[in-house]
Amino acid sequence: QVQLVESGGGLVQPGGSLRLSCAASGYTYSRYCMGWFRQAPGKEREGVAARYSRGGSTNYAASVKGRFTISQDNAKNTLYLQMDSLKPEDTAMYYCAARVSSSWCTLTAQQYNYWGQGTQVTVS
Repeated sequence: QVQLVESGGGLVQPGGSLRLSCAASGYTYSRYCMGWFRQAPGKEREGVAARYSRGGSTNYAASVKGRFTISQDNAKNTLYLQMDSLKPEDTAMYYCAARVSSSWCTLTAQQYNYWGQGTQVTVS
């Protein structure tokens, strides 16, 4: 059974940084995408960043490109999201997600099968 557990959220001032972590277990696929999504109150869930397991190619939303960095520690089965230069509009619940894939990782939430419970990020 696949489990994804996020941590690292919190309250930070504009311009500050946070690093989110997503510990994965029970995932036995060799070709997969893992990504970060966020959802603010009253808004749809949106893709932030995704990373492909083979080769580590990444995909970022335009709103976070240059400020956020997605990475993965395979030895620890952990996905990270380094968030720098945070803005109030980055405030949201952040979710880790995964899906089996043979190629490019999209930022479309409906295509991801496994989800964590989320961690709150507040920039104020």
